[in-house]
Amino acid sequence: MTTASPPALHPLRRALTLWGALIALMWALLIADWVLPAHLTMWGITPRTLDGLIPGVLAAPFLHFGAGHLVSNMVPLAVMGTIAALRDWRGMWTALAFATAVSGLGVWLISPAHSITAGASGVVFGLFGYLLARGVFMRKVGDFLIAVLVIAAYGSIIWGVLPTQPHISWQAHLFGFLGGILAAFVTARDRRTAPEAA
Repeated sequence: MTTASPPALHPLRRALTLWGALIALMWALLIADWVLPAHLTMWGITPRTLDGLIPGVLAAPFLHFGAGHLVSNMVPLAVMGTIAALRDWRGMWTALAFATAVSGLGVWLISPAHSITAGASGVVFGLFGYLLARGVFMRKVGDFLIAVLVIAAYGSIIWGVLPTQPHISWQAHLFGFLGGILAAFVTARDRRTAPEAA
């Protein structure tokens, strides 16, 4: 006797569940920091220190310096993350991995000494770069149209890759953006070289 496998989640529900859970975790950490206080942002990226590398790169996207900081990242993160998930679930995970790693390493290498960087903006810029670059590398009308829509909605954030505002990590923005572009290139290359089923 065979049992039917449970139905797969609808792609939109799956994407919203993922991003809702990640953003809820960010809020939970921020509230915990208020209540305890635990000074959780100390686990962010501290440039050129061993303790600030591995734990910092992994923890920084989940930690924020206040509600305003989290809110400014939350909406573009949810919107672009959901679009990326609906377009290509595996590609989205590639973009997250590259954006987190490249942004974190860039911050660790060139940010001012003794600073602490935290926040999801590196991932936001990574998703932005990924969705734009997919329009170029994938050579599909749908990806190109998504890139145009993303530019129309969030194109002004590109100025965040320049050192124009004090206390804002342009390094995280720039390297996250570059990581997203790299993820789009890798994803497109893998799609082109994947063997087709007979």
